[in-house]
Amino acid sequence: MLKIDGHDDAILGPAVIWRGGSLCNALVYDAEKIREKLMERDGMTHEDAREFIEFNVEGAYVGEHTPVLVWTQDLWDEGDDE
Repeated sequence: MLKIDGHDDAILGPAVIWRGGSLCNALVYDAEKIREKLMERDGMTHEDAREFIEFNVEGAYVGEHTPVLVWTQDLWDEGDDE
């Protein structure tokens, strides 16, 4: 499983997910924890940290074992995907 450098404290645990038609293992991260660290450590604003994660982490597919990020504070409404 691949790791996101410098963010071991944000690991929620492993997951088995479908990618490319087969099951594979991936680490799951708390994206909110990563954002908090970027804000504290690097002095980013809330918005800048979110944008950094979306572009540099979520946007970086590095194979079937690419880590998964969970935004624990985001609300999801089933009606949004209609």
